[in-house]
Amino acid sequence: MADEAAASAGDSSQKTAERATRRSRAYRGGQLVAEDFPLADVSDWIEHPDVAVWFDLEDPTSQELENLREELGLHSLAIEDATHMRQRPKLDRYEGHLVLSAYRVKAIGDGELDAAMVLAFLTPHALVTVHQPGALDVAGMLKRWDESPDLLHLGMPFLIYGMLDYIVDGYFDALQTLDDTIENLSDLIFETANGKESAVALRQTFELRRDLLTARHVMSPMREVVNSLMRRDWNLDAELMPYYQDLYDHVLRVADWADSLRDLLATVRETQLTIQGNRMNLIMKKVTSWAAIIAVPTAVTGFYGQNVPYPGFSTTAGFWTSTGLILGLSAVLYMEFKRRDWL
Repeated sequence: MADEAAASAGDSSQKTAERATRRSRAYRGGQLVAEDFPLADVSDWIEHPDVAVWFDLEDPTSQELENLREELGLHSLAIEDATHMRQRPKLDRYEGHLVLSAYRVKAIGDGELDAAMVLAFLTPHALVTVHQPGALDVAGMLKRWDESPDLLHLGMPFLIYGMLDYIVDGYFDALQTLDDTIENLSDLIFETANGKESAVALRQTFELRRDLLTARHVMSPMREVVNSLMRRDWNLDAELMPYYQDLYDHVLRVADWADSLRDLLATVRETQLTIQGNRMNLIMKKVTSWAAIIAVPTAVTGFYGQNVPYPGFSTTAGFWTSTGLILGLSAVLYMEFKRRDWL
């Protein structure tokens, strides 16, 4: 038991040590001056007026969030948002800092989307990102910053732009996947060899509808978020303003694309219902035609089954007469229905 307790304590210590190793960067005058420093050093770095600090908290503990609150003087409600990662995309304003909620969206299958929330605490000199494991591709975001070294001197506004631009670019990839899937679905619904294709198309339609609803819920509010950053919350440098305008344009395009895909999917669904209705009409037409043909022998045999004398009663000629009438009239009806494409 003692050995098990010691092993458990060792695993706990190892996990704590792993969590203590966080990604972080400090930029001064557009130059990277420090990297992978602990959370306790953030307050020291932001005391310098020309420094921009980024710190990433992946799957933070409650103690780390409390330490973050003390380091940056964050509001308790802002910290509460970090413990419930189910917020809508928004930008909350508190005294001395902002809290930005956004969602990373990526395609993980044939038309299936995965959305994960990323929370960012924004101060004049610090950007702290909080997210669940795997929610944010930190390496991809850092690459986005490193690809524009000539803009790093703009400090925090550029770091925020780089983060949002990376997230919004992921929206285009996700919507392109949905667009391709809807196009394939449009081809599938016209395959009418049997009922299997119809069932597959119906299931895909509802799955796509669910994913499109998710996409619209997390993408459309980003217009308000980016617009607030541009108009009210940052005094953007003239050099950086075109980049934020381009980001806002991308957000508008994403929102319009999501709405267009929703309309396209609705059209696909209406087409499915139309095809099903036409197929049902065809089936009913064929059934009715065969019922009309079957009614001929029923009428003839019913007539000849009367218990009253008639021409050919109780004779061989009467049998052949009734048989000839059945075959002849049925053949005439069959050819007429075939000519009208009812069979």
